[in-house]
Amino acid sequence: MGQRLRNAATAVLICAVLPLAACTTPEPGSPASGTSSSGTSGSGNPTGSGNPTGSATGPAAPASPSSSEDVADPVQAAARERLEGLTLEQRVGQVLMMGVPATGAGASGLAILKREHVGNIFLKGRSSAGLDATAAAVEEIESVVSEKTTGGVGQFISTDQEGGQVQVLKGPGYTRIPAGITQGSWDPDVLQRRAAGWGKELAATGINVNLAPVADTVPASIGTANAPIGAFGREYGHTAASAAAGASAFAAGMEAAGVHPVMKHYPGLGKVSRNTDVSHGVTDTATTRDDASLRPFQTGIDAGIDFVMLSSAYYAKIDPDHPAAFSDTVINGMLRGDQRFEGIVISDDMCDAVQFRDWKYATRAKKFFDAGGTMMLCVDQKAIPYIADGLVAQAKADPEFRQKIDDAALKVLAVKNGL
Repeated sequence: MGQRLRNAATAVLICAVLPLAACTTPEPGSPASGTSSSGTSGSGNPTGSGNPTGSATGPAAPASPSSSEDVADPVQAAARERLEGLTLEQRVGQVLMMGVPATGAGASGLAILKREHVGNIFLKGRSSAGLDATAAAVEEIESVVSEKTTGGVGQFISTDQEGGQVQVLKGPGYTRIPAGITQGSWDPDVLQRRAAGWGKELAATGINVNLAPVADTVPASIGTANAPIGAFGREYGHTAASAAAGASAFAAGMEAAGVHPVMKHYPGLGKVSRNTDVSHGVTDTATTRDDASLRPFQTGIDAGIDFVMLSSAYYAKIDPDHPAAFSDTVINGMLRGDQRFEGIVISDDMCDAVQFRDWKYATRAKKFFDAGGTMMLCVDQKAIPYIADGLVAQAKADPEFRQKIDDAALKVLAVKNGL
């Protein structure tokens, strides 16, 4: 997969000057554009598993029989087998990512991780303690993994190591990373090589997911007036070609270091003026379903990237009634259908972000998974019990919703593959 990402950077400029359809037309025999797919990178399209009415306190009922695709794909078959051994509560834990301070989870955070079976962690805030101290904090977090908590499944440990003003981890052992706009001025080969070095620092810490790179295109006409991206120089340039080249090179470097990159924020945050973290009703009035700004994401998807993070904005010309994280049109119609992404669709933070203030935590979670989301990021650990309990209750009451949780957990387990 790393080689595929490296090769993708060289094809970016060609793709950028063609219509989006020229870069997204399925190969003969692949699913037609506009259909929904539900596998993970390099795998078939799994159906859900588990008995929706099975017990939630002991191991779940066996998943449905393995398909011929499972037989041909040992990763998918192994993921399905692991899913069968998880309780409903543990399955819910696999589709949540909880924020803990980068300096350490603390007793309360560890207690929530254990009690709610949380399978994925985000190191939040800022730490200048350095690599060794962070590695110790990660080791403590990983100590909660057991058959009782996560069913023995290892954790995705993530942070946000973009560069510039968005670099969580600093101090001895960590390179000071420049902002994306500076990275984008480098030759892609140089950026890829340096990103591989930054990724090795994360891997040495025990981190296996980086919530980067930014694949958003900020037009030069908007520039720093774009509050979430341009104001901080997080973009790789002001065209779809530069965004694709920079994001692909950064992603390839992370992959080479053994760290999953996460392309964000789909379908693009470069054309809004306000920031969804601190504002409500943030709406993009320009981006369309075939917009050029989707090409950087397509480049990553074609290269085999396993994570795409959603924007939290509304898109007036795509689905004016739902923020992207609640939009079946954005997730299934565009990302899964038009762009044929089969991996983990992760939300941006859905707990502290002001954009979601109108909904209770459990309601936010239900809307996200109803729309086709795979993993919900919540930086506020105190909200996790409300979310987990709400999802478990909804899954017990609604077999169709239970199937969505099972499908999402299966995708996560397939990407974890051995953790």
